[in-house]
Amino acid sequence: MNGYSIDINADVGEGLNNESQLMQYLSSCNIACGGHAGDLQTMTTIVKLAKKHKVKIGAHPSFPDKENFGRTIVNMSAADLYTALKQQIRTLQSVLYNENRQLHHIKPHGALYNLAAKDEKTANVIIEVIKSIALPVKLYVPYQSVFAKLALDEKLQVTYEGFADRNYNEDLSLVSRENNYAVLNEKEVVLNHVLRMVKQQKVMTINRVEVPIKASTFCVHGDTKNALKILKYLNKELPKNGVKIQ
Repeated sequence: MNGYSIDINADVGEGLNNESQLMQYLSSCNIACGGHAGDLQTMTTIVKLAKKHKVKIGAHPSFPDKENFGRTIVNMSAADLYTALKQQIRTLQSVLYNENRQLHHIKPHGALYNLAAKDEKTANVIIEVIKSIALPVKLYVPYQSVFAKLALDEKLQVTYEGFADRNYNEDLSLVSRENNYAVLNEKEVVLNHVLRMVKQQKVMTINRVEVPIKASTFCVHGDTKNALKILKYLNKELPKNGVKIQ
């Protein structure tokens, strides 16, 4: 059956310097903007690369914590978090302005993304930042999360995100990276994982229980082992299975 269409995204600008290889296989990207990684130079390089490959550009803001790569919750006031996130996004916007590109979406990074999925206070700070941006911007969020519900209440444009290369728990949270089975790095396994989410709107959890899920953008992490092989394989096999990448 034809008629399925998805977006494939990756987090970029995080110091791996593999963007020139990955970009041609993406339809959107999330650029680190100084919180957990990245600076003006890396943002400029990657925006130019995304422009060349006609890839949609998103901001990937984080807790301001390069030391822990944004993977640890930083205890800070709502006002300080708002300021930090606004500054990160503004920096990327300045690069986009110079390259005549527009900000397509925002996807929080790491601990900020996971916390906002379940914590109203954190989710609301990010929502207020997005509301302060004059242009319409999409928000990449997990399905059925607190974050998604609050964003929809505020009439924001929400895009549900699934993770192509990560295992899920039954509450739709991601399996901790401390678990040996957190990351999926075999291309065939990733393809089946994505196809189940797209066509059946279900995900097979780490405990082998199927749980309902909705997603129209799928993330392949740039630091996943075999990330390039996975992206090439998805680009080749998804269309054969009636799933268009755009």
